[in-house]
Amino acid sequence: MSDAAALPATDAAEPHWQRLHPATLALSIVQLGPRTLNFVPALAAIGIAGKWAYVAPALLLFLLVSLVFAWLHWLRFRFAVGVDEIVIESGVLSRQHRTIPFDRIQDVGIEQGLVARALGIAKVGLETGAGSGKENDATLDAIGLDAAEALRATIRAHRSIPVAVAASDAPAPAEDRLLFAMGPRRLLIAGLFNFSLAALAIVGAAMQFFDGLLPFDFNVFNPVDWIDLAERYGLDSWLLAHRWVAGLGAAISLLFIGFASGIATMAFANWNFRLMREPRALRRTRGLTTRTDVAVPVKRVQAAILVTGCLRQRFGWHELRLQSLATDGEKEKDHQIVPFGTLDDIDPVLAEVAIERPAPGGPWSHSHRIIALGGLVGAACAAIGGSLAVFFGQPIGWIAVVAAGLIAAFALIGTRFHQWTDTGDMVAIRSGFWKPRTTLLPHASVQSIDLKTDFILRPLGLATLVFGVPGGSALGAHEIPAIPLGTAKDLRARILGAGART
Repeated sequence: MSDAAALPATDAAEPHWQRLHPATLALSIVQLGPRTLNFVPALAAIGIAGKWAYVAPALLLFLLVSLVFAWLHWLRFRFAVGVDEIVIESGVLSRQHRTIPFDRIQDVGIEQGLVARALGIAKVGLETGAGSGKENDATLDAIGLDAAEALRATIRAHRSIPVAVAASDAPAPAEDRLLFAMGPRRLLIAGLFNFSLAALAIVGAAMQFFDGLLPFDFNVFNPVDWIDLAERYGLDSWLLAHRWVAGLGAAISLLFIGFASGIATMAFANWNFRLMREPRALRRTRGLTTRTDVAVPVKRVQAAILVTGCLRQRFGWHELRLQSLATDGEKEKDHQIVPFGTLDDIDPVLAEVAIERPAPGGPWSHSHRIIALGGLVGAACAAIGGSLAVFFGQPIGWIAVVAAGLIAAFALIGTRFHQWTDTGDMVAIRSGFWKPRTTLLPHASVQSIDLKTDFILRPLGLATLVFGVPGGSALGAHEIPAIPLGTAKDLRARILGAGART
C-alpha cells in the first residue's frame, strides 16, 4: 500500500470517483446510540451542578454536531476502482490519498449487520497483509451489496491473470466448490451440545437493573411469596412431602434455559454457514443478524487445531480452526472453519490446506506426570484452608476439602491426555481432558523452538518445547511439556532442520 501526495498524473485517465452509499448516514444515526453513552458523564456533571435546564440542549447539540461530522465525512470520502488498483481519498480537514494495487490485496471481506442487510448495503474490508494493525488495511464502510461483490470479483479476476500467463499450459483453476455447510438440523444439534447457563446470569442481572424502571414487579418471582400462597391454600404440607417436585421443576427450568441459550448462540453465529473452496482461498460465510464473508488464503495457513468436548467426542463431533497469517477480525484470531462436524467432514478441509491427521492407532508419546504438580499444590492449599475453617467452627470449610479432592483427581487424570507424536513432516500435540484439543503443526510453519527447563524439570532430566508459529492468538502458545531432554533436543533439531531445507 502506498500513500500518494497528490492525485494521479494529469496525462492519465481521470478515475471514475464514487461515494459511499447514502445509507451510510442512516448507519451513523444508528451508531449515535452507543456513542451517546460516552456523553452521559458530561450530562451528569451538568445536572449535578444544578443546571438541569442545559442538559437537554447539550444533548441535542451533541447529536447535531455528530450528524454534521458524519455528513462531512460521507461528503469528503470517495473512491475509484481502476484497471489494477483502487484509490481512496478521505479526510475532512486533512486529506489522505491512498492507492492500493490489486496485487497487494490478500482478501476482500464483506460484512453485513442487521441494519445493513435491511438497507441492502455492506461493509468491505481490504486486507493487504502489510502488517497486523488495522491502519494497514482499508475499509469502505457502506456500499451496495452488488457493488461489493463486483469489487471482490474484479480483484480476484485480476490476481488470477498472472498465474494463467506464467503457466499457459497448466490446467485452468477449478471452479468454486462447496466443502462444508450447516443446515437448521445441524445447527440444532450443535446448539444442544453448546449448553450454557450464561443466559440465566444475564436475565438475573437484567431483572436487578431494570427492577425500578419496568411497569411490573419482578418480586412476583420471589419464592417466599409462593410459599406464603401455598400455606394460604393448605398446600404447604403437600409441598414439604414432595420436595422432589420443586427440585425437578428447577432442574428442568435450568436445562431449558441452558439448551435454549446454546441453540440461540449457535444459530445467530452460524446461520446458513457455507465453506467454499476458491482457487486461492477457503471462503466462509455465516451469520443471522450480522452476515460475514471472509477468506483464508491457503498458502497462509500455519496450523490446524481440532477442538472437541468430553461429551462431544463420544458422539464424534469436533470443531476445526485454522491458524493463519490472516486474522479473522478483531475478536477471533484463529479462523473457525468447521464449527461442528465429524472427522469425515473435517478431513477433506484439511486436505485443501495440505495437512493430514495422524493415522488412527499410531504411536503417541506421553508427557511426564510431573505436569500434575501445579494442580496437586492447588488442591493441597484448598484442603489446608478448608480444614482450618472446619477446625475454627466453620462447617462450610468441608466444601473446600471436597473440592481439593476433585482438583487433585482432575490433575492426575489430565496427565494421561498430554500426548504428542511426530509424523516426519508434522508434529501433533494433544491436551485436555474436559475439552480435548489436538494441534497439527507442519514442520515448515515452525519459525522457532524454545527449550525450557526449571528447578523442577532439570533434576528429572526433562524439558518443555515451545513452538513459535506466526499468526493466531498470542495466548495460544503450542508446547510439549515435560518430555525427556534428549528427546526434546532431537525433535527440535529435526524440525528446525526440515525448515532450513525448505
